[in-house]
Amino acid sequence: MKLLQGAIQNYAWGSLDSIPRLLGVEPTGDPQAELWLGAHPLKPSRLPQDDTDLLALVTEHPEVLGEKSREHFGDVLPFMLKILAAGQPLSLQAHPNRAEAEAGFAKENDEGIDLQASDRTYKDDWPKPEMALALTDFVTLSGFRPASQTAALFERLSVPGLDSVIGPLTQRGGSAALAEVFLDALSLSEERRGLVDQVVAACLPYRDEDSEMGRFARTALELDEYYPGDRGILAALLLNRVELKPGEATYLEPGNLHAHMRGTCVEIMANSDNVLRGGLTVKHIDVDGLLQVLTFTGEEKALVTPQMPAPGLVHYPTDAPEFALWKIHVGRGTDSCEPTLLPATEGARILFVLDGFLDCATADETQELVKGQAAFIPAGEVVRVHGDAEAYLASAGVYA
Repeated sequence: MKLLQGAIQNYAWGSLDSIPRLLGVEPTGDPQAELWLGAHPLKPSRLPQDDTDLLALVTEHPEVLGEKSREHFGDVLPFMLKILAAGQPLSLQAHPNRAEAEAGFAKENDEGIDLQASDRTYKDDWPKPEMALALTDFVTLSGFRPASQTAALFERLSVPGLDSVIGPLTQRGGSAALAEVFLDALSLSEERRGLVDQVVAACLPYRDEDSEMGRFARTALELDEYYPGDRGILAALLLNRVELKPGEATYLEPGNLHAHMRGTCVEIMANSDNVLRGGLTVKHIDVDGLLQVLTFTGEEKALVTPQMPAPGLVHYPTDAPEFALWKIHVGRGTDSCEPTLLPATEGARILFVLDGFLDCATADETQELVKGQAAFIPAGEVVRVHGDAEAYLASAGVYA
């Protein structure tokens, strides 16, 4: 078991204080959007006691990954654990599946686009399923709402001329209609750009309603605050608004269009940084590439149903083979004082202590982790923990 130092990403949409507060350090004054805990080549986590990083360890000693993981994914840590802190809305985006990622990465390599170039879309050849588990109240837009429901919400606004965009939703509905309306919204001519402002203005009377219409209206108004008049606002209004309470989670499969609005979450994903953006951003937008990966099935977004395999452990199951996530809740006023055995012993794991302290006992030693600290646990190392803590454990999904 080795102490792990995460890498901070200072994206403009990040919170000024959420990640520093979780790490127990002073804010720097810069937005801190993500804390990466993993072995992605763009920003691997440090192993400070060894003066190296996790990518180097995995490359030089792939046996730390575990046999089953290596059989499925090769000599690569297949998951990355993040803390994501959104101070303002993120872009409209989606992530590719494995075949799409491999093809897109090879194509951009053949075109000679530098990995760090601003117009580079595929940073690696990995898919990027992900799950967001709320630490605070967390709002995200995720997946297309059923076409008929979206049509009814837009119709309540009574905006003249809006039928030129949403007409397919009311006339025939279905996936083809969602795709047509989405593309039209992102391609509004200058003559029709005024529809965005008209929709936002028409949402004002509904903003305080505790209803689907109220949530629809608040989405438009909140996005307009940061991206006034952006075409992406109309496209974003096609999506489900998902409001998570702390401890609730949503799964974002490849091809799922989404845009996190605000809040802090634990994010677990495949070991990828592939993002295809369609709007609400100053970064590179690739509408054609986005359309190639999107799933236009209109359905309400269900939350992940947590399971409790043992006292002190909560598992958030998905069908992603690359990752699995557990919440560890020990002490915290409970009567149980028995050490908790960390799962997925056959594979590599990353442990992050969100709050409190954990005494981590292996066959050779006991090491204390406190608020904001993380550790890498190699395959085969049996670890039992006790203390008073809320923590999170990530592994490859093949061990869940």
